[in-house]
Amino acid sequence: MSKVYKKTSGNGDIALYLGKRDFVDHVNSVDVVDGVLKVDPANLDGKKVFVYLACAFRYGSEELDVMGLSFRRDIWIQRVQVYPPTGGSPTLSPMQESLMKKVGEQGCPFSFQMPTDLPCSVSLQPGPNDSGKACGVDFEVKGYIADKADPSDEPAKKDTCRLMIRKIQFAPVNNKAGPKAEISKQFMMSDKPVNLEATLEKETYYHGEQITIHVKINNQTNKVVKKIQVSVEQLTNVVLYSSDTYTKAVSTEEFGETVESNGTLDKSFQITPLLANSADKRGLAVDGRLKDGDTNLASTTLSQGEKEMQGIIVSYKVKVNLLVAGGGLLGGLTGSDVTVELPLTLMSPKPAAHWIKSLFGSEQTSQSKPWMVKVTSEGKSAL
Repeated sequence: MSKVYKKTSGNGDIALYLGKRDFVDHVNSVDVVDGVLKVDPANLDGKKVFVYLACAFRYGSEELDVMGLSFRRDIWIQRVQVYPPTGGSPTLSPMQESLMKKVGEQGCPFSFQMPTDLPCSVSLQPGPNDSGKACGVDFEVKGYIADKADPSDEPAKKDTCRLMIRKIQFAPVNNKAGPKAEISKQFMMSDKPVNLEATLEKETYYHGEQITIHVKINNQTNKVVKKIQVSVEQLTNVVLYSSDTYTKAVSTEEFGETVESNGTLDKSFQITPLLANSADKRGLAVDGRLKDGDTNLASTTLSQGEKEMQGIIVSYKVKVNLLVAGGGLLGGLTGSDVTVELPLTLMSPKPAAHWIKSLFGSEQTSQSKPWMVKVTSEGKSAL
């Protein structure tokens, strides 16, 4: 299966072609962003044609960009002139060869190599009444007509064509054993503690996968463990304009198991964090959104380089909480909570094509077969 994405400028003089919109950050390297820009030189009037790739952080709606104030900050940007050509014939990727055969002599190939320390695509989920583009980190490929690569004024919309892309990460291949945490807590009016131990089966879980938490409780007090609560929390650090970390529960389950005085419990509990269950939570970090429904909860940020380059850093933790109820005349005054926290890595699994690439050194897909690529007038095709 192969998709081709196309966007044409308002005046029809340039058209942007990309073979994919998801580019993988492998931690040590990032997929090359390659494509073709079709240029009709008839109406350029001596102007040049450029393509840029930009990683930007938007912390306000586009409608707020007034009076010279911009609510967008470029984290990284790279430009290349494609017409008139400035160098020799570049080495083409299989997808570029396919597109060049379709576009013909007016095709101008381009490619960009992103650095490894750029953030992945992340959006902050808007509230029910919010409008406009969501805040977050996004990537944009844009072709434009101008006198120079970095014009003082933004090129007119009729002279530009753009496509949003995503930079994504997949879960590591080798899944390590999960973390373990334990706590021993004493209470007023009791000379012995409650011991709580929690363990995850593995270090990394996939989006939508059921998470299993193994819990051991040794209640040596004269109190009763009335309730067990297990939750998954998302921690989002928006480092570009704030040093704060925002914590939001993305899944919470309560279990009615009780542990009487001098009793024990050894049991596993399951919880499944899903974006669908948090669709109304404003500010929740989600994987960069290209279209409605095409996203998950934001994946854990694996690489953390220079903070100014990161934009948004996302992590998760599992919290196990025991509600220990007091007894006697003092009742709830002697009750309390016992809590442990476990770090959680939440990501997407590598799709089959990337497994093939890791095994054989290249993606054995239709992208390497020019005759299987077809471009439609809408800009998308799947064979």
